[in-house]
Amino acid sequence: MRTPPALGLDVGALLDRVTGTAPIAAVDAAAEALAEMLGARDLTFLIADFSGRAVVRLTTAGAGVEGTRAQAGAQAETLPLAGTLYERVLRTQQVDVQALADGTRVIAPVTDRGDAIGLVELVLPTPPSAAVVAEVASAAHALAHVVIAARRYTDVFEWGQRTTPFSLAAEIQRRLLPSSYTCEAGQFTLAGWLEPAASVGGDTFDYALNRDALHVSITDAVGHEVEAALLATLLVGALRNARRTGMDLAAQALYANDALADNAPAGQFVTGQLLRLDLSSGAAGVVNAGHPLPLRLRGGLVEEVDLEIEPPFGVVPGRSFLVQRLPLRPGDRIVFLTDGMQERNAAVLDVEIALRETAGLHPREVVQELGAAVLHATGGDLRDDASMVCLDWYGGPPRSNDSLNGADAARASAARGVMARTAQRP
Repeated sequence: MRTPPALGLDVGALLDRVTGTAPIAAVDAAAEALAEMLGARDLTFLIADFSGRAVVRLTTAGAGVEGTRAQAGAQAETLPLAGTLYERVLRTQQVDVQALADGTRVIAPVTDRGDAIGLVELVLPTPPSAAVVAEVASAAHALAHVVIAARRYTDVFEWGQRTTPFSLAAEIQRRLLPSSYTCEAGQFTLAGWLEPAASVGGDTFDYALNRDALHVSITDAVGHEVEAALLATLLVGALRNARRTGMDLAAQALYANDALADNAPAGQFVTGQLLRLDLSSGAAGVVNAGHPLPLRLRGGLVEEVDLEIEPPFGVVPGRSFLVQRLPLRPGDRIVFLTDGMQERNAAVLDVEIALRETAGLHPREVVQELGAAVLHATGGDLRDDASMVCLDWYGGPPRSNDSLNGADAARASAARGVMARTAQRP
C-alpha cells in the first residue's frame, strides 16, 4: 500500500486545480496549490532558458517591473545562472535549504526523466525535516508534469525561454529538435545540445525510445539560414517518417537519402549519423553518411570510433548504406558531434581533453560544458552550428522504459564515478 505523503501533498487535488484553469495560468495555479499544501509562501517557478546560462521567473503579468519582459499576459525576469544557488541546484539536481531571518528558503529542481525544466523556489515558516524536503522534491516533480502538459497549448513558456530573439531559420530549426533534450532510462542516459551560429547552419539531433530500441540521429545540412533549415526539415521529416513506419536502420537511411535526392535542389546534401541500440542485447548499429567520427570515453581513454565514411545523404540517389557495428560496454560514454565543434576558429578547443575533464558529470552537464567551451574558444563568433549528443550506456536488462528508480540512479551515479576515476589515470 502506498505511504501517504508527509505533509499532505495531494497530486489528484493539484491536477484538479490545474485542469480548471487556462494553460497560461496553469503554473500559477499549481504554485498556489502547492504553497497551500506545503504551508509555504513566496512560491515561484523559474524555467531554464534555451541558452542553458540563465533561468527565467515567469509570472502572470501585472504592473510592469523593472528588468522584466512582458507579452501574452505574462511577464518574465531573466536571472543569470553563473555562480548562483540556482546554478548549483540545476547542476547537482539536489534540493538546497537555506535559513532566513523569517523562515527557510528551499530551492528544488523541476525535472522529468533527467530533463532539467527549471526550479521551484519557496519559503517555509520553519526549518524542514528530511521528510518535508522529500515532500518539496515530490512537489517539484509534480510541477514538471504540469509544465509539460501546459506548454503544449500556449507560447508563454517558449517565449519565456527565449532570452534572445530567434531568426526565422532558428525558428524552423527549433521545431526539428526533440521536445526534451535529455532522457534517463534504466540502461542509459542521453543528452543533446545545440549551440546555434549567428547564421544558423542547419544542425539537428533527434532521438526516440521505443519498447525494444533507442534511435538517435545527428545531422548537419549544407548551407546556412533558411535554405539549410528547410533542407534539414526535409531530412528529419524523412527519418522520422521512416522510423515511425517501422523501417530498419538501413531502410531509414535509404529512404532519407532518396527523399533528399528527389525533393532537394541539385547539389544539396546533409551529413549525418544514425544509431539504433537494441535494448535487449546491447548491440548497436550505426550509419555514417559523411559525418565526423563519434568519440568514445572508455577506461579513461578518449578515442574516435573507427567507422567507414559513406557519402552524405542526397548525393547518390538509390544508394544503400552500410549498417556498421558499434561495440558498447557498460560504462561507455559515446559523444556524437557536428563539425561546428571542430571548425577553424574553434581549433583551440580540444574536445578529447574536454571529455576527459567532464567524465564525472551527467550527460546533460557534459553537452552544456562542451557548448560553453566552443563558444569560449571562438570568442562567441561561432561560424557554424555546434551540436552534440552524449550517450552513457550502463547495460543491464530493459526496464520497460521507466524513468530511473533508486537502484538505477545509484548504478548511473556509480558508472559516472568510475568514468571520473578512470579519466584521471595517466
